[in-house]
Parts: sequence; C-alpha cells; structure tokens
Amino acid sequence: MSLSSCFENRELSWLRFNERVLEEAEDTRVPLCERLSFLKIFQSNLDEFFMVRIGSLHDQMLLDREARENKTHMTPGEQLDACLIRVRELCRRRDKTYRVLMDALQEQGITLVDFHSISPESEPYLSEVFTTEYLPLLSPNVISKKQPFPFLNNKEIYAIAVLSTKTEKERIGIVPCSGAAFHRLIEVPERKGCYMLVEELILHYLPLLFPNYRVISKTLARITRNADIDADETYDEDLNYRDHMVEVIRRRRKLCPIRMELSRQIDAAIVARLCEQLQLDIEQVYEYDTPLDVSFFSMFSDQLRGHADLFFAPRHPQDSPQLEEGRSILDQVEDHDVLLHYPYQSIRPFLRMLDEAARDASVTSIRMTLYRLASDSKVVEYLVEAAENGKHVDVLVELKARFDEENNIEWSRRLERAGCHVIYGIEHLKVHSKLCLITRVRNGMPFYITQIGTGNYNEKTSRLYTDLSLLTSDQEIGKEALTVFQALLRGETVDHVQELLVAPHCLQNKLIDLIDGEIAKAQAGEEALIRIKVNSLSDKLLMDKLVEASCAGVKIDMIVRGICCLRAGVPGYTDNIRIMSVVGRFLEHSRIYAFGTGERTRYYIASADWMTRNTVRRVEVGVPIKDAGLKRRLEGIMDLMWKDNSSARDQQSDGSYVRRMPGAEEVVNCQNIFYDEAYRMASQTGRK
Repeated sequence: MSLSSCFENRELSWLRFNERVLEEAEDTRVPLCERLSFLKIFQSNLDEFFMVRIGSLHDQMLLDREARENKTHMTPGEQLDACLIRVRELCRRRDKTYRVLMDALQEQGITLVDFHSISPESEPYLSEVFTTEYLPLLSPNVISKKQPFPFLNNKEIYAIAVLSTKTEKERIGIVPCSGAAFHRLIEVPERKGCYMLVEELILHYLPLLFPNYRVISKTLARITRNADIDADETYDEDLNYRDHMVEVIRRRRKLCPIRMELSRQIDAAIVARLCEQLQLDIEQVYEYDTPLDVSFFSMFSDQLRGHADLFFAPRHPQDSPQLEEGRSILDQVEDHDVLLHYPYQSIRPFLRMLDEAARDASVTSIRMTLYRLASDSKVVEYLVEAAENGKHVDVLVELKARFDEENNIEWSRRLERAGCHVIYGIEHLKVHSKLCLITRVRNGMPFYITQIGTGNYNEKTSRLYTDLSLLTSDQEIGKEALTVFQALLRGETVDHVQELLVAPHCLQNKLIDLIDGEIAKAQAGEEALIRIKVNSLSDKLLMDKLVEASCAGVKIDMIVRGICCLRAGVPGYTDNIRIMSVVGRFLEHSRIYAFGTGERTRYYIASADWMTRNTVRRVEVGVPIKDAGLKRRLEGIMDLMWKDNSSARDQQSDGSYVRRMPGAEEVVNCQNIFYDEAYRMASQTGRK
C-alpha cells in the first residue's frame, strides 16, 4: 500500500454519499412515504451535483485538461469519466427503486398511468381535458432556418417530436411542459387515486400541436445547466454589489447545458442533432424509464397523510431543560452557558433571546451573520424590530450563498429599509459563520452575549437538521466575536484570536496545532485521542496531518456524513482511524471537534467542515466549549452515535461503506434516542 491509497476522489466520494441516501429509499424498514422523500432527495442531490460539480469539471477541462487534483491525481477528464460511469450505475438502481415504490403506492390506492395502461373509456375525457385546458396554453416550436432552436430552461421538461411531411426532410418540434398554469398530476376517471403526469398527456397529443406534420417519434427531455459561476471574478466595480448578484443569477440561468435526460429512446440521428444544438457530447445524454422529475411524490404523500404507518412518527422539538420558562433568556445566559441541540431541542430560546434584545433598553447593538434563512424568517423580523427601536444593527448578509442568492437579496433590502446596516461579505471569501453578538451596557460598560452555532438561522431547517448552538456570556469570547465583526465591517478578516477558531487565518493552523498536541502525547507513550464530527472531509493538509497522527499512534474516530476523501484502516497509514457516516431521518449537520482524553479534552463546535473551501476560503467560526456539563453532553453525543446500528455505515479501507445492522442486538437509532431523551428531560421539568 502507498500513501496515495489513503485518499479518495472528492466527486466519487460524494456519489458514495448519495448512494447512502438511495439506500434509505430502498430500505423496507423505512415507512413508504419517507422512502419517497429519500428518492426525491437523491434526485435533487444529483441535479445539484451536475449543476455544480460536473459543471466545475467541464470548466476545468476548458482551462487545463492536464491539471490533476491533489488527492488521487486524476485529471478533470478522468474524473468526469469515472463520475458518469458511477452515475449511470446509481440511476439504474434508482429506476429499480422507483418501480418498487410505485408498486407499493398502488397497494395504497394510488396509481400513475400512461396511455398504454388506461381504459378506452378514459381517453375521451383526457382528450377533452387536453383540448380545453392545456392546448390553449402550449407554445409548440418547429425548428427551421426562420425558427431557431429555443432556449431550454434548466431542469424544465420539454416534449420533443420528430416531424415529417411528404415534401420536407425531418424536423424537430419542441413543446414546453412546465409552467405555473400546469397541474403536474391529472386525475384519470378510471378509479379513485389514478393519475397521469401532465408531460405524458402533452406527449400523447403532440399530433394536435403539429397538424401539418406526421409525428415519427417522440420523447420527453430535461436539460441540466452548469451553475458554477464565480461571482467575484465577474464583479463589475461600477455596479452596486447587490445589483451585481442579480446579474450573476440571471447569467447562471443561461450557462451551458451539461446533461440531457430523455424518457424514451428516439432515433440516434435526432439525438445527435439535439446534442449539436445544445453543444453536448453523446456521453452527456441519459435515457430513463422513469419520470424525469419525481417532485410529484410530495403530492402523493400529502394524500396519504391520514396513514400514520406510512410516515415516521411525529416528533416536535422540545424546550431546553437548561432554561426556565417565564424568565429572561438574556439574564439566564448571563448566569450559565446554554447549548441547544437541534432538532431535538427547539430554536425558540434563541429566537426569544433575539426578540428580547430588540426590546431590552440595556441592549445597544446586535451584530449578526446571515447565510440561509427561512422563507418567513423570525430572525429578520426581530432584527427589523431592533433597528426600529433605535438599536444599532449590523447584519452581514451573504449574497453568495449558492441557490439562496435571490432570497438573501430580498432580505437585505428589507433589513436596509428598516434601518439596519447591511454589508454583503468579503471579496473572494464567503462568510459562512453562524455568529450573533448582543451588546448590553452595564454601569456604562459593554457586556457581551454571544451565540455561535453550527447551522443556519433557519427555523424550518432547525426541525430537520441536527445542529448545535451555544449561548454564552463569556466576555473573552464576546470580545473576540466583536473583533470578528469589526474586521468584517472593514472588509477584512482577523489574523489573531486566542479563544475562537476563525477561518481563513486562524482555524486550519489551530487545528493542526491541536493534532500535533495529540501526536506529542502519543509519542510520549500517553493515551491520545481525536474525535471529529463533520459533514465533509477533503482538506489535504488536515488529512495528511491525520495520517501522521495515526502513524504516531493517535486513535482517531471520525463521523463524516458526506464527502470523505480519507480512507480508514489502510495498513501502515490509517490503521488507527475509524470513519463512519450516519444518514437517517434528520440530516446530520453539526460539527464537533474534540482533542484529548479525560479531563484534558478540548471541545469545539463550529460552522466549518474540514474542507479547503471552509478552512481557508471562507469566514468560519468555531468556539471552545468550556462548561464541564456541556462537555459531557458533547461526549455523550459522540458516544451514542458510535453505538448506532440502524443508520450508521462503517467506511472500509477501499472507501466503500457497509451498513450496520442490529441482528440479535437491540436496535440503536441515535436520532430516535436523542429525541426520546429530549422528551424525557422536558417532561421532568414539566415543559414541552
């Protein structure tokens, strides 16, 4: 084995993660409607993978075909080839899973049909529906010298027809099948619960849209476009930055296609013509037997809401036992640190604290970084209230939060209108930190209350993602948080902090120092331990240091949900490293770093994954957990996750994953147990 065998390509590792999502859709232990959701997530994940990662590889091919990534030394072309082979394998599994799920839906009284499987009595009804409700709304295009090939929108579905007449050569007809006026599902009067997709209806009646042609063959098509655009590289200094981001969004919608999906086989010559028009290679064309977009699954799930056995048992975030009802959150945080664990515990205490700060006469300012927000954000509401109440409110709204740019632009406008001081980040760096600083004045002196978390200030995702949020009145932490904000307001980053971990200059190097500390312990013959929980691991510098630590005898346990470019258990290199992934009902999003054993263990929670983009290309913040009780809670979280035998997968030395199964053992599902514990603690304090 060589050192290179310790590493995995980033893109292939991501595909292994999405395979784990697909496994949830395949798992018969998971309730049916939840399996539908997992299959929908698998497909939306894959769409984003093409738009961002495959799009980026295509861009790299144009810049330097011979460039090699730093882990497996693959060129962009080699990565593309390997990814597309793997994607086709996964899509075959997806198609098989889709058929299994549709059979299971049929047992629940829901059927999806096409024109091959309806009764003769239904066709007149569907014909009437098409001619009266849809035909007037459709815009058929016939490609010719005078009618150029139309622009095909990203991820929308189009009906494609091969057309001929007695006098002309074959032409291509294109009809958009998406639109706000179209209902995706059309009820078929065969029996209750029988539906047809609108694109299948349009495809069947294409001859009515092209009356002067004969339809030789037809298919449904869906285009995926590259979304990898560098907002800073294209920045025009003559534009307001927010106006520039509006332009970036507009340009992204028109970037080049990188994938074409077809629902049926059509003549190869026609596929070649479509590829020529869209500037695609034939390898970028995918033919499926399943619908090109399975978002309609959510409509089926809505119809089955009355069947509790088809869903996970309902769970609701509980109040923290660390906090008393009816007493100021600000005052309680002054008494002791509070650690909230979402979704098991509610985000409400933080929202209450922000609401209090907006109205508290002793509060003079609120500073906050915003990356992703809920569509109906209480956070923005309270910041607006604070500004209107005369507080000084500084808000950094990250306009480069991918696919949330439009939402953030609108939030920034609303905050500005209310009198908040809004800034938009730093050139060439995303501000990804989850940081809030409330300043009170006591006896003429500032007093700081700081919140630092692992997840976004999004009330909706706080019920779906596992995250940690520290509320503290530690004044040293507060002063350093102020230093971070003051640097951001100047368009700069901090170069030195004592307490916090702050990327891009004071996080990666501090992590290396912490790992070196454990290496020194191991070399001195003492017990040495590193425990890490992150979403992704791809930072080569940190991975090299972890390999060094493993070789020195440091025991390393890592919980990595998604991308993991390090392989555990490679003889001679990573023998002392264990890596596992948990993919379950809730998306594992919290980041925990722990270094040491026993009383000397140093714990941190942070917004940063161990990826180069987080450690040196973003502003991220990590915070030490000092309270002994909170340290024990973090230790308990890590311990329980390692005992999971339901949602956990162990990474093998070849980079593959093997799912743990309970067998004769008691089932341990860490997420269920965390919720059970939250309910138990809430009931003991009489609060829910």
